[in-house]
Amino acid sequence: MENKEIVQLLSETADLMEVAGEDSFRIRSYRNAASIIASHPERICDIVFNPQRKVSDIPGIGKGLSFVLTELCQRGSFERRDQMLAKYPASALELLKIQGLGPKSIALLYEHYGVKTVDDLERICREHKLRELPRMGAKLEEKVLRGIETYRKSAGRFLLNFACRMADELIAEMSALPGVDEVKAAGSLRRGRETIGDVDLLATGSGAAEVLNHLVHHSKTQEVLGQGPNKASVLFGLERLQVDVRALPPENFGAAMQYFTGSKEHNVVLRTDAIRKGFSLNEYGLFTLEGNERVAGESEREIYERLGYEWIPPELRENSGELEAAQNGTLPNLIRREDLRGDLHMHTIASDGKATLREMAEAAAVLGYEYIAITDHSKALAMANGLNEERVVAFAQQVRELNRDGLPLRVFSGLECDILRDGSMDIAEDALAELDLVIGSVHSYFSLETSEMTDRLLRALESPSLKILGHGTGRILLQREGYTYDFERIAARTAERGVAFEINASPERLDLSGPLVRVAKRKGCCFTISTDAHLPKHLQNIRFGVIMARRGWLEASDVLNTKPLPAFEAAIRSR
Repeated sequence: MENKEIVQLLSETADLMEVAGEDSFRIRSYRNAASIIASHPERICDIVFNPQRKVSDIPGIGKGLSFVLTELCQRGSFERRDQMLAKYPASALELLKIQGLGPKSIALLYEHYGVKTVDDLERICREHKLRELPRMGAKLEEKVLRGIETYRKSAGRFLLNFACRMADELIAEMSALPGVDEVKAAGSLRRGRETIGDVDLLATGSGAAEVLNHLVHHSKTQEVLGQGPNKASVLFGLERLQVDVRALPPENFGAAMQYFTGSKEHNVVLRTDAIRKGFSLNEYGLFTLEGNERVAGESEREIYERLGYEWIPPELRENSGELEAAQNGTLPNLIRREDLRGDLHMHTIASDGKATLREMAEAAAVLGYEYIAITDHSKALAMANGLNEERVVAFAQQVRELNRDGLPLRVFSGLECDILRDGSMDIAEDALAELDLVIGSVHSYFSLETSEMTDRLLRALESPSLKILGHGTGRILLQREGYTYDFERIAARTAERGVAFEINASPERLDLSGPLVRVAKRKGCCFTISTDAHLPKHLQNIRFGVIMARRGWLEASDVLNTKPLPAFEAAIRSR
């Protein structure tokens, strides 16, 4: 069992215990254990099964929790969780995913109306019964109904980083099997969609059929949906992610990659154009309409070229102008991970991060960065121990001293400063002026009317210290829709003010989306790609921000943190 699975089970159990109104100390102990394990560098089960190690040696894990973790690793559950699931149906865990509801609200609904499922909850809201309960009202009913709609849209979908991790694990295992030449991901995962419904893997080589058996008999396979001579489908892992694997001969591999990568809309236009040019295109290859002669199929590139197109990067295949650009030679030279020279958004133990400034700097240096910006939260986020004016000034001085102390890269002093409801900055301008770089972000009042949110952002853009507009819609994937505003108007003003739009690489955000990035680029905006890291390992998430930038047709020259250190410093000083 992976640490993430343990964290999920502990957190869900704590939620169910809170629904049951159990002892707050024990609930907190499970949540604390989940937090510790989430950031622990070793697999907990490796420690459990090592007779020379003790889980209780991990700071914060006591004797009682060590028994819980041992039981979890041995059988995938533990006694307290079993008791909670006997008391409440498993569907109660679904209710916890509805925005607007917490464990205490769910307990109240269960007690008064016997609400056990999302359907029960929707019925109660539509009958206007939720507003009759203490501390609830009509506005909460509306919010819960919107939350139900969002949940149903996202049900059965997974974050991009999770799908990538599962795919990478399987690809590594399958590629090592005898006779397997190549295994690649296709589908929406290859195109870099923010959320994934299932994972498509294609394998080729004389032993490709063996990958089907490997998947079907994998220790993490929960259910086999089907198996034939060329395809197997399973539900994989604790989360029951659907994985489809196809075994293909080498001569079909390129055609299958093109076909199963999609998107459907891209493929429809391409196949229609193929027919117009006298060809038939399917997952087996490109054939002439007269005589059914095979003319391409081993690689994607030869298919596109035979039809008169440049090869189109998968991230662009959404039928949004990429085919026309591939015909007339105007496809962008998309940004790559190696183009980035720094990460400009991360947190430390000064606010809600889990590592020191030096630890974050050293981890970034290992990735080859020339510079970083440390951007802890401002005081409005009291729960995150945000910095006030005095701490901001002291931090700027600390960074200046550290840069004279032999750090492996340049550190810029920064802040993720809250944009308050009225559009003012959370920190006084004279304190912000001490910093090298200020990100302005919205963390509250997401439900403002479109016009009010637009005015809020317009006022924030007047701040002389603001250099980057952070996670530009505030969305949390599969949990919360972004706030709404006149995006084109804000993008135009951002370009005028020389403020960069952030592409936030945190897998839970991936904000801005590709389509919004394209809109902002057309308005003349520049961008940054940053991780919003709270742990050193989060710095690896930069790859997902690059994917969003590529989906937005960005080139390296569009992104501020691709500049060498002197040019980057000059750019932020000039602002």
